[in-house]
Amino acid sequence: MKSGRLNALARLAQGPARLIYGNRASRIYLAAVAATAVLVAVDTLFVHHEDASFAGVWLFFLAAPTVFLFFAGGSLIGDSFASSSAFGYVALIASVLIQAAAIGAFVRVLSDRTGHAHAPTKA
Repeated sequence: MKSGRLNALARLAQGPARLIYGNRASRIYLAAVAATAVLVAVDTLFVHHEDASFAGVWLFFLAAPTVFLFFAGGSLIGDSFASSSAFGYVALIASVLIQAAAIGAFVRVLSDRTGHAHAPTKA
């Protein structure tokens, strides 16, 4: 009985996982975010700037608009909470995952429509 419950939970978890990285468009988006994160990390750790670097802004451009919704919600809770770096990292990761799932859902809707349009009809 326990293995049946675990299998049901595994099937339930596969749905969101397939939306997040189960299609090419979502994987391309996640790869762009990962490459940008590596660029930001290298720029932050190894490149000396006289002024502040704007490399981190690109991550927020890729995570927009949902990251800004997280920050707006966090500022309603409290400014010290929303301005913490831990909240920023969690908001950024959650935003990227939500947007990857949205891209996956959009691709699924488009593929379902095109699949039904080309299906042969019975006579």
